[in-house]
Amino acid sequence: MIEHLHPRIIENKDWATALFVLTFAVVAMTKSAYETRFSEFSKLIFSDKYAKIYRDNSHMKSSFTVGLFFVQVISFAFFIQLTLSMYDKASKTDYVLFIQIATFLLYFILAKYLIEKIVAAAFNIDDFVELFNLQKVTYRTYIGVLILPINAILFYYDNILTIVPLVTIGISLCISLYSYFISIKTYQNVIIGKLFYFILYLCALEIAPYYFLYYWITKGSA
Repeated sequence: MIEHLHPRIIENKDWATALFVLTFAVVAMTKSAYETRFSEFSKLIFSDKYAKIYRDNSHMKSSFTVGLFFVQVISFAFFIQLTLSMYDKASKTDYVLFIQIATFLLYFILAKYLIEKIVAAAFNIDDFVELFNLQKVTYRTYIGVLILPINAILFYYDNILTIVPLVTIGISLCISLYSYFISIKTYQNVIIGKLFYFILYLCALEIAPYYFLYYWITKGSA
C-alpha cells in the first residue's frame, strides 16, 4: 500500500496572491486619491480627453504615474510568465522566474527611456519626445491595468483556452497602435517639420527594441 503512495506536490502561490493584493490595492488607492483623473483615465480607450488634459511633462513624475507604473511592470511580468506557462514553456508559480522577468522589464523600460532622451537631445526634438513618451506611458499603463484582472484569472484557473492570451495580446496591440495614431494626430505639425528624425526614432527606438524583446522571450524559453 505504501509503495503506491506519491508525495503531493504543493505549488506555492502565496507570493503571487500577495502581489495581486498589493497591485489591486495600489490601483484602489490611486483611484481614491485621484478620483477625477482616474475616471478620465479609465475612459482612455473611448476618449482622448485624458491625453489632452494631462499632457504636461510634469505629470510624468506624479505619484499617479509612478504608482500605476509599478502596477504596469507587475502586470506585464505576470502576463508574460502566464502566457509562457500556458504553452508549457515555464511554470506560473515560479517566483524566481517572475523576479527575473519583472527586473528585465523594469531595466528595459528605464533604459529605453534614457536612450530616447539621449537621441532626442541629439536630434533636437526634446520637447516632442517628452510629450510623446508621456502619451506612450499613459496608454501602456492603461493596458497594464486592463490585463491585471485577466492575469488573476489565468493564474488561479487552469482550464483556460490558450487563445485567451493571444486575444489579449491582439487587443493590447490595437490599443498601442491607437495610441500612436492619437500621438501622431496630436503632434502632426511638429512631426511634419522633423519627419526624417521621427522616422529614425520610430525604427530605432519603437520597433527594434520590441522585436529584440520578443526574440529574447521566444528563444530564451525554447
